[in-house]
Amino acid sequence: MSEPANVVDPKELAREREIRTMCERGDDHGATTLALRLYGREILQFLVHTHRDEQAASEVFSLISEDVWRGLATFRWQSTLRGWLYAVARNASHEFRRSQRRHCRSVPMSHDERVFLDVAAQIRTETLTFLRTESRSALDRLRDELTVDERMLLSLRLDRGLSWPEIAEIYATESEALGNPSKDAARLRKRFQLLKDRLRKRGRELGIIPSRDDV
Repeated sequence: MSEPANVVDPKELAREREIRTMCERGDDHGATTLALRLYGREILQFLVHTHRDEQAASEVFSLISEDVWRGLATFRWQSTLRGWLYAVARNASHEFRRSQRRHCRSVPMSHDERVFLDVAAQIRTETLTFLRTESRSALDRLRDELTVDERMLLSLRLDRGLSWPEIAEIYATESEALGNPSKDAARLRKRFQLLKDRLRKRGRELGIIPSRDDV
């Protein structure tokens, strides 16, 4: 369960610059659609892996799609677009779990928004179909015992390979006072390490991970 190297994909950054240019010239529909096509699949995978429930993940993804539609134009680009989308995903997940209600729309949709949400629905269907064919690893079975928040932290670091400063930004909220980014990142890293240690111990108990005596 080693940590990933922090590698920035230059093609990904180039696409993000393209999206930013679209936003700056007022092409909100093009920007949001490209953002969803670029990161929508991995965001939905993240939700399925952390919620362990396709229906819940689909509901949260719908909320995220609307938040992206309404919020991308005001995104300040002080972090990567990918990091911002994961922050949106985490907030939407919390909102969904707090409400415990199925998502229902109360705001009329424009034509462009309907087209955009059709794209979101297509990405959702294609991704869920793909995930149903994925084999579950031993680590996946261990993750079933974790809370949604614990799975989120594990996935952001191990599956998505985000840096600790990026993860600290995702865990920050607008209502929180500005803290010390270095301390926030260190706190999350310590929490992550304790979580990994707990998973190793549980894995040895279940025989999924060899005990030290067997190595």
